[in-house]
Formats: sequence, C-alpha cells, structure tokens
Amino acid sequence: MKIFFTDPFTFSLPERHTFPIEKYALLRRRITEARLVEPEALCVPESATDEELLRVHEKGYLGRVVRGELTTKEVRRIGLPWSRSLVERSRRSCGATLQACREALQDGIAVSLAGGSHHAFPDRGEGYCVFNDCAVAARAMQAEGLAHRILVIDCDVHQGNGTAVIFDGDETVFTFSIHGEKNFPFHKEQSDLDIPLEDHTGDEGYLKALEAGLKQALKRAGADLAIYIAGADPYVDDRYGRLGLSKSGLAERDRMVFRYCRDGGLPVAVTMGGGYARLIQDTVDIHFQTVSLGVVYNQPGKQTQEQL
Repeated sequence: MKIFFTDPFTFSLPERHTFPIEKYALLRRRITEARLVEPEALCVPESATDEELLRVHEKGYLGRVVRGELTTKEVRRIGLPWSRSLVERSRRSCGATLQACREALQDGIAVSLAGGSHHAFPDRGEGYCVFNDCAVAARAMQAEGLAHRILVIDCDVHQGNGTAVIFDGDETVFTFSIHGEKNFPFHKEQSDLDIPLEDHTGDEGYLKALEAGLKQALKRAGADLAIYIAGADPYVDDRYGRLGLSKSGLAERDRMVFRYCRDGGLPVAVTMGGGYARLIQDTVDIHFQTVSLGVVYNQPGKQTQEQL
C-alpha cells in the first residue's frame, strides 16, 4: 500500500497559531517506526500542476495565490499567512491525493498523510484550505480516464462546503458529508447527502448514522472510486470537534468505511482531514489507526477476522 507524505514542505506560522502543522511529521515518524509499510512505499508526491488545479479553481484565484496577491480578507478567510512555502505545500497536498487515487485504483487502498481541504471553493480558500485536493484529484481521475464516477466520503467534523459547491449538479461525483450541525462552517452548503449531527452525539449515535449514510451513498453514487476524508476532529477531546467520539469509536468508523467500500468493490484513497486535539499525540494516534486499518483492509487475506 502506497502512502504519500508532504511534511518536508512545511511553512511558517505565527506563535500560538491553532493549525497543528507538527502533526504531519509526527504521523509519518510513527508510521515509519511501526514499519506499517516497506520504506519504498512511503513516497513524496509531485506538485499539482496549474492544469490540474484549473480543472477546479478559477484562473484568477490561482493566479492571486501563486503571485501572493490575495487580499487581506482572502488571507484572513483562509486562516494561514501567505508564503511561497504555503503555495508549494498546497500543491503537494493536492498531488498527494491525486497520486493516492491513482494507486488506490491499482491496489485497492492508498493514503495521503495530508489533504481533506474541503473548505476550498473554486474562487477562494477558507478554513485552512487553499486548494481543494479531493476535487482536484477527482477531476484528474476523470480527465485521465481512470474513473468516471467518484464518491467523496467526508467524515471530518466540519461540513465539506467547498466540495459540495464544486460538484453541485454534477451527477458523476457524489458528495456525502457527516458532520456537526452547529459547527463551522456556520452557513452550510448542500451536498448530495448531508448528515448533520448534534453536539455530543457520541460513538453509538455517530456509527448508526454513518452506517445508514454509507448504505445510501454507495447505492446512489454507483462509483468507481471513493475518496475518504478521515478527519480526527470528531474526537471527544478535540478543541473544535464537539461530537464526543472516542478513539475506539473512530477506529470503528474507519473499519466501517473500509468494510463497506471493500464489500462494494470500491477502491479507496484516504486523506487525513482535520484534527485539533488538545494533546497533539491524540490526533496522531487517531490518524495512525486510520492508516493502520487501511493496511489491514488492503491485505484482508493476510489478516485475522478479529482485525477486520
């Protein structure tokens, strides 16, 4: 199973900024130390090209990002200070999801240790998202003739508003978002399937809702490929999550997504999405168990029934 990482392409943040940039390097180190995959399966992705980005984003917006000409309002909306390093990291993040899609279509499951930038719209960024990597990857797979119909399974605690707008009215991409009803973004867009949940829903309520959503989404999407945003932020001790899931509940979430996709014969490209736990190691733990379960489900013949 291929895993794509972008943490060498970091960018500077002001002191006490809330974006947990450190989690990406910590996660890759954890995966390396655990020897989840062979060293050669950990790969640096290529940068997404202008051609790939322009299938999703408006030319004017891309130009302002690249040249550093975003307005103060645009930068504030993104929530990250502009730098050339931020632009390169954002391109690499899109490249990682794009390459994970290619590999998943060949191997069953592949992972980007970044991505899930679902708040990016065609003409603007928002909520720590500059470019919408899942949308860029979906359009690339269609342009390359590798997949025609794509399902986005968005389990980040925040609604995938940018993704919903990008694919609004497009029957070839089905957007499914399960998220906190009262959480950011405060103005929700309309996905093909939205499941808004109350604060403190907890494991049992979340998993019941997710299972119903997955059954409906897989049936309606008729997809060739799934892109799974496995956000760590539904966690009970996440600063912005509020849904109250435990680590074991999040592990069961991942198992459920992988199991339903496997049973439906659907390859899965996994992205990490958000994670803002008070202890960064908790976020790393949750992302690590997502990747670990991806490895398990990618080689089901070599695993015990208990693991699955």
